[in-house]
Amino acid sequence: MSDTITLPLWLFILILVFGAVTFASHFLFPSVRWFFRGRMEKALSRLNAKLQRPVDPFKLMRRQDRIVRLVYDPAVMQAIADHARDTNTPQNVVFQQARAYAREIVPAFSALLYFGVATRASRWLTTQLYRVKIGRVDVALKGIDPEATVIFVINHRSNMDYVLITWLVAERSALSYAVGEWARVWPFSRIVRATGAYFIRRGNHNALYRKVLERYVQMATAEGTTQAVFPEGGLSLDGRVGAAKMGLLSYIVQGFDPAGRDVVFVPVGIAYDRVLEDRVLTQAALEGMRRFRANWGGMLGFSAQTLWQKLRGRFGGFGIAAAGFGAPLSLRGWGCGGLEALGPELMDRIAASVPILPVPLILAALTDGPATRAGLAQRAEGLAERLRANGSVLRLGKAADLLGVGLGKLIARGIVTEDEGVLRVAEGALPLAEFYSASVRQALDRPIPNAAPRQT
Repeated sequence: MSDTITLPLWLFILILVFGAVTFASHFLFPSVRWFFRGRMEKALSRLNAKLQRPVDPFKLMRRQDRIVRLVYDPAVMQAIADHARDTNTPQNVVFQQARAYAREIVPAFSALLYFGVATRASRWLTTQLYRVKIGRVDVALKGIDPEATVIFVINHRSNMDYVLITWLVAERSALSYAVGEWARVWPFSRIVRATGAYFIRRGNHNALYRKVLERYVQMATAEGTTQAVFPEGGLSLDGRVGAAKMGLLSYIVQGFDPAGRDVVFVPVGIAYDRVLEDRVLTQAALEGMRRFRANWGGMLGFSAQTLWQKLRGRFGGFGIAAAGFGAPLSLRGWGCGGLEALGPELMDRIAASVPILPVPLILAALTDGPATRAGLAQRAEGLAERLRANGSVLRLGKAADLLGVGLGKLIARGIVTEDEGVLRVAEGALPLAEFYSASVRQALDRPIPNAAPRQT
C-alpha cells in the first residue's frame, strides 16, 4: 500500500483534470447554480410585483421540461399512434419525429434577455425611427380578470410590429409570439427563442405536426401565457386589415374550457406613416405572390444610408407610428355564432382600432385628384371630419404635421410631385399611394361595430 508508483506527467495532469471536473460538477457547480438561481428568483419576484400581468410559471419552466410534457401529452401520444398506423412507420420513429417537432416549436425564455435587453432595444430602435403615439392600453386591460389569459390580436403592417408591441406592453407583461420561417436563421433564432417566441411552419399540412403545435398553443393558453397573435397570417399587401386565418385562433377556441381560465382577446390596430417594406409589399401585390425574397444588399444599403443621415443630423424620422387598443372580447362570454363568427368580429374590432395618420390621410385626399395646398388641406379636413363622425381613431399630431412634415416626406420620396403649385400623385407611385390610403378608405367604408365600444 505504501509502494511508490511512477506515472507519466501527461497521465498525472489528466487525473488532476478529471478530479477537478468531478469536484466542480458534484460540489462547485450545483452551489454556483443554486446561488444564481436564488438571485434570479428574487429578481423575478420583484419584476412580477411591478408587472400588471406577471410572467406565468409555464413560461418559466425549463425548456426541456416543457418539451417532455408536450411530447407525452395524451393527445400527442394518440396522434403518434395514429400517424404510425396510417404511414406504416415504427412508433418509436414517429415518436422521435414528434419530439423533433416539439423541440422546434417550444421556446426558451430568459427574463433577463427579454426585459433587460429586448424591450430596451425595441424602445430605442422604435423611437429612433418614429414618433410613437400609444393608445390607452391601461384602459383596454382594465377590468380583465387577473387570472384570465390575455391574447393581443394585431393587424400585421410591418415586421416592425414585433418591435413596437414588445416595448408598448413591456411594463405590463411579457409576450409570446408565433413567428414564421423568416426567424429560423442562426444565431437570430436563438435570440428570438430566448425572448419566448415559438416557431411555426406556415402551410404545413402534416397532421402530426399540427397536433403538436395545437397542443403547445393550448397548453400555453391554459397556463395563462400572455400572447400576441397576427390573425391575418402575414403582412398586408394592400394596406387594409384582411380576413382572419383561423389556425392558431381555432386551436385556442377548441382547447378552451369554460369552467377553467377565461381567455380574453385584446384587439390592437397598428399604423405607420412609413412602412419600411412598402415597396416590397406593393410589388408582391402587383405580382400576386406572397413570397418575399430578402434583398440583403438593399436592406444593408438602406440601413447604412439611414445611419449616415442620423449621424449627420439630417434624419427627420419616418413620421408617426401608432397603436390603438380596442374593446376586449371574453371567450367565456362569447356566444354569437362560435368560431365562424369570432374571426370576423375580432378583425372588425382590430380595423376599428387602426389609427389614422397624416401620410395616409394626405394620400387618401390626393388619390381623388390633383389639388393645390389649400385645396388639399380642405379635402383632408373633410375626410378627418367624416372619420371623427364614424368614431375612427385619429393621430394627426399638429396641423403643421399634415401639410408640412407629412407632405414634405412624400415629396422627398417622389410619391407626390408639386408643379406650379399643384400637387398630384407621381407617375408610377399610385400603388404606394393606394397602399397607404387604404386604411382611410377602409375606415370610411366599414361601419364601426355596435357589439362593443372601442378604446383608443
